Amino acid sequence: MATSVKNNFINPALVSNLQQALVRRKDSVQEQHQNRTHEPLRASSKPVVLVTNGEGIDSLGLTFLVEALLRNALLDVYVCAPESDRSVCGHSVTTKETLAVCSAEVGGANAYQVSGTPADCVSLALSGALFSWSKPILVISGLNKGATCGYNTLYSGAVAGAREALICGVPSLCISLNWEMNVSCEIDLKDAVTACLPLIHAAIRDIQKGIFPKNCFLNIGIPSSPLRNKGVKVTRQSPQRSSLSWQAVSANRNPSAGHYMSNQQSLGIMLAQLGRDASAAAAARRINSNRKNVEIESVGVSGKLNSQQTVKKYFRMELTEKMQQNIEEDLDSTALEEGFVTVTPLSLYANGQIEIQSSVSNWLAIALSGDQ
Repeated sequence: MATSVKNNFINPALVSNLQQALVRRKDSVQEQHQNRTHEPLRASSKPVVLVTNGEGIDSLGLTFLVEALLRNALLDVYVCAPESDRSVCGHSVTTKETLAVCSAEVGGANAYQVSGTPADCVSLALSGALFSWSKPILVISGLNKGATCGYNTLYSGAVAGAREALICGVPSLCISLNWEMNVSCEIDLKDAVTACLPLIHAAIRDIQKGIFPKNCFLNIGIPSSPLRNKGVKVTRQSPQRSSLSWQAVSANRNPSAGHYMSNQQSLGIMLAQLGRDASAAAAARRINSNRKNVEIESVGVSGKLNSQQTVKKYFRMELTEKMQQNIEEDLDSTALEEGFVTVTPLSLYANGQIEIQSSVSNWLAIALSGDQ
């Protein structure tokens, strides 16, 4: 667009200055437009959800859950999960070792696998060192194969992931399917995801409203026939636990030592161990040069060992389900076996459980009523 100014009424020098100012203004507008086209996209306004699990990054339950959460494009989903199965690691965390973190592909989400425990994964993800966020609206640990009822929650790595989120101040859910060996199959995992989605979306909605239960996380159990469940029931943690069965292993059937080495020990750590102080190693060899290793296959040792013998034994621990003594209807294990979707609030503290139980019951009644 051309701009003309009659020189009969305005000083020529002023006209020149005005034209230069118009040119500079046009250039400035074009530059601002170009800068806007190169600006990074604003952060999404969709709720952010972090997903972890106990069974590892390759778990089908994790993949099915992430795919379902992304299906309607209503959520931003991030995944930070163990690189291998850490189902029965409890609430262990890794110290004095370096964790390896590698990008992964899980259902189209922004995902990382970590050479640590579920608690490590959640702590790292929420620290801000891995993802560029303040914090997600919800952490979900699951979907895991095998019920996490009763005192087994103390052994469960999946439950620990949800508990770690609560410790960090983020609402969380742990979701598990009552997987039956030689009976359950892949389709049951997909059906379990379908069964738990209403609870997940209700939790996200009510967290945004500020009416989600405080001071606890929810341990959700899906029955073995998810789509034929009898409804949702708020339950108490039962006294049920798995029995720890220790078996002596024959020395000639014992796997190599590397089989028992913690999968958190990276190559660098092992090399560092090999490079320990040479003088200390030499001293140890001198002390033990005359000692003889005696491999014992049985639990007990008959006779008395002399001072020049070192005993080495091998054991394996197997979890076996212990029969439940108490069959009260409001216990998690009982309700789950009867076909209910169980919602068990778990707190960080022993006191206040009755108040938390009542709070969750009130929330669940409203959340699933359809009135909101």
